[in-house]
Amino acid sequence: MNNCEQWLRLLSNRRLGDARPAEPGRIRTDFQVDHDRIVFSSAFRRLQDKTQVFPLADSDYVRTRLTHSIEVSCIGRSLGTQVGEVITAKYGMERVQPADFGAIVAAACLAHDIGNPPFGHSGEDAIRHWFEQEPPGQVLLESLSEQQRTDLLRFEGNAQGFRILTRLQSPDNPGLRLTHAVLAAFTKYPCRSGLESRQDGISGKKHGFFHAEEPFFVEVAEATGLRARLPGAAWHRHPLAFLVEAADDISYHIIDFEDGFRQGCIDYNTAIDHLSALVDRDLSERLSGIAEPKRRVEYLRAAGIGSLVNATARAFLDQEEAILSGEFDGELVGEIPQADALESIKRFAISHIYTARPVVEIEAAGFEVLGGLLDIFAGAAHEVATRQKASRRAQKLLELVPAQFLGEGGLPAADPYQRLLGITDFIAGMTDTYAVATFKKVRGISLPHA
Repeated sequence: MNNCEQWLRLLSNRRLGDARPAEPGRIRTDFQVDHDRIVFSSAFRRLQDKTQVFPLADSDYVRTRLTHSIEVSCIGRSLGTQVGEVITAKYGMERVQPADFGAIVAAACLAHDIGNPPFGHSGEDAIRHWFEQEPPGQVLLESLSEQQRTDLLRFEGNAQGFRILTRLQSPDNPGLRLTHAVLAAFTKYPCRSGLESRQDGISGKKHGFFHAEEPFFVEVAEATGLRARLPGAAWHRHPLAFLVEAADDISYHIIDFEDGFRQGCIDYNTAIDHLSALVDRDLSERLSGIAEPKRRVEYLRAAGIGSLVNATARAFLDQEEAILSGEFDGELVGEIPQADALESIKRFAISHIYTARPVVEIEAAGFEVLGGLLDIFAGAAHEVATRQKASRRAQKLLELVPAQFLGEGGLPAADPYQRLLGITDFIAGMTDTYAVATFKKVRGISLPHA
């Protein structure tokens, strides 16, 4: 298979679980339809109250996961379209437009954080901690297979996102029925949990799907022609997944830095110096005409992102052959001239933003909230499923769990793996505010008003 044929297969517009060919003559392309399905999903809307960096921030300027995801999607569209212009011209692709590349990357970027639990990455740590170190979690894992246990012990927001897109959102469908290309580009870590050894390269540092959704990813991998690393267990990335990752890297490095400035974690001169190092042209004259310091920072942020997008697209095209063959498995932003400047921003953010007291305080509280909710609801589900006569307390608690997270008849699933997945789905899907409010109510700390 030559490179052109490989690209055409990688850009498959067939939908997961649907063998029918795409309908011709539609005004919107299939990839644009994917983008819109994600936008209108309830899981995407819930990102408006999920932590980016500053949890439950009082300022209406600071980003949430929703605004972050939209910004990443815009960067991803620019990256994909720039790359698509070169690729389609290089191989004389008549049936593929540069905008198709952009639409695939934009849709995958839009969904890239859709599986994140409350309280950001701290929420992932809290769920893992409960299953690994809290006695109730350890006991509930005993009856599961090794693969099933690993899914929960290494709970991963990326795998939860794949589960939401392919199963949980519109569960009667099931899932959003996205195209194979978008689902493959979404999956930055195309391997299952529980492999005996981590795969080399950036794409092997985490897992991208749970055991329950493994057949779905196998279908995606086969449809797009992903190269296998371990048959049936791990694959090389879809090339456009590198652009999804780069869009996220560019966004959170630069925008978290800007948010840190607006929150007072970074002084003006530091912000100007670091952002100026990203821009590939002299902007001193333009900056002198901007009166407000915060507007200068905003302008430099925009110019920096523009420079990084251009440099990253060039890096992708330079590495195209190695990416298609599976030989390249690194971060694209590490291949650009501004790599050192970007790394400097990352180090500064770690020491001055991500460790700011308000951030750490609420992340620490997230362990108590999510661990407490797992104690309460996983315990209740286990009791109702395994005892002939469950307590009224357990029965009442399960009345608070939406039916879609339980089994048939509104009862907990008989299978312990599916039962735990359902409760984890319920808690991971909560917003920050709803998680705190629910925890307070079921603990009796706060009672609803009459």
